[in-house]
Amino acid sequence: MSAGRSSNIANYTQRNKVKLVKGGKLFFELLIDLINKSESTIHLQFYIFLDDITGRQVINALKAASKRGVGVFLHIDAYASQGLSRQSISEMKEAGIAVKRFEPLLRSRHFYFGRRLHHKVVVVDGIFSLVGGRNISDKYNDLPDEPAWMDMAVFCEGEASLSLLRICRQLWSNTKKLPSIPEELLETIYDKIDEMEQTEVRVRRNDWVKRKNQIYNSYLGMFRQAENRITIMCSYFLPGNLYRRQMAAAVKRGVKVQVILAGLSDISVSKNAERYLYDWMLKKGIGIYEYQPTILHAKVAAFDGSWATIGSYNVNNISAHASLELNLDIRDKKFAAEVEKELDQIITSKCRKITAENYKTSTGFWRKVWQKVCYLFINNVLKLFTFYFRQEE
Repeated sequence: MSAGRSSNIANYTQRNKVKLVKGGKLFFELLIDLINKSESTIHLQFYIFLDDITGRQVINALKAASKRGVGVFLHIDAYASQGLSRQSISEMKEAGIAVKRFEPLLRSRHFYFGRRLHHKVVVVDGIFSLVGGRNISDKYNDLPDEPAWMDMAVFCEGEASLSLLRICRQLWSNTKKLPSIPEELLETIYDKIDEMEQTEVRVRRNDWVKRKNQIYNSYLGMFRQAENRITIMCSYFLPGNLYRRQMAAAVKRGVKVQVILAGLSDISVSKNAERYLYDWMLKKGIGIYEYQPTILHAKVAAFDGSWATIGSYNVNNISAHASLELNLDIRDKKFAAEVEKELDQIITSKCRKITAENYKTSTGFWRKVWQKVCYLFINNVLKLFTFYFRQEE
C-alpha cells in the first residue's frame, strides 16, 4: 500500500475533492442523488433520523438502493431518534436495510443517561461522503413556507471518505461484526482515489470516554496558531476554561476573533448559559453576532484563510465530554477562503451585532442570575455523567 493509501485517520489525506454544501434543499438533493447512484455500500450515522416528509424521501431512496443489491447500514442514536416509528424501522429491515441503535445506559422518552451518537455522516461506495451538522428531519430541509435551520456540510470525494467508511464499520462492529472490506471494493476505491485532486482533508473524532480528543485539539490548535483572524459559527457555544484562555490570548496578540451564535434557539437553557459568557467575550474583545433569520444549527470554524473544520462538534462540554462527534478538517486555501467569505456575508446581512450597550439594556439582574444557573448546570452537572463512564472503561 502506497503512502497515499494510508489508513491512519488521524493524519491528513491528500487525494480529495471537497465542496461546501450550504442549503437544506441542496443538502438533501445531493444526499438523494448519492443514494440513487450508489453501487456497493451506503453507511449513515445520524443523531436524529425521523420519518417525516424529509425522512420518508431518504427512507424510500435507501429502500430502492437496498433492493438493487447495495448494502445499506443505518446507525442512529437511540434517544434522539426515538421518534422514528417501529413501522418505518420494520419496513427498512424488510427491504434489507441494516438498522442499529446506539444505546445509552439508561433512557426513556424524557430521560437520558450516557453517551450520544452525535455524528452526521454519510459514506457512499467508500469514495463519496457528506459530513456536517444536519440531521434527517424536516427542520433541516427547505420546505414550502418553512425554511431550514441554518446549517452547513462538506461533500468529499476521495481518500478521506475511505477513512470514514472504516470508522462507520468500526463503530458498527462494536456489537455486530462486519466482515472485512472486500479486496475488490478496496481496489476500486483506490483506483478512483488515485485520480483525485490534491486537497488535504483529515477525519477528526471526539469520544472522551474512549480518550479521543481530536476535534477538541483541532480547535485548540486553531486558537494557538491563528495570526490574523478566527471565525466560529456554533449553535451551542460554551467554551471551557482552556479554550477561553486561548481565545483571549489570540485577541491579545492581534487576532480578530468573531463568533456567530444563535439568535433564536431550540434549547433555551443552552442559550441562556451561552449569554452568561457575553460579558466575558465583550471585555476580551471577541466579536459576537447573533444569527436572525431562523434557528442556527451549524458547527463551522475557519482561520487565516487557510484552514476550516465542519461537522457535528459544538464548542461546549457536551461535545467535549458526553458525545461521539465527527468533523472534517480541510487544510486548503481555496476552500477556507470560501468558508470565510460565506461567514462574512452571514455576519453582514443576517446577524445582529452584540455590543456592551445593547447587551446591558436587554439583560437585567434576575436574567443574569438565571443565565448563571443555566451555565453552571450545563457546564458542570452534565460533565459528571460522563466521568463515571470514563472511570469504568
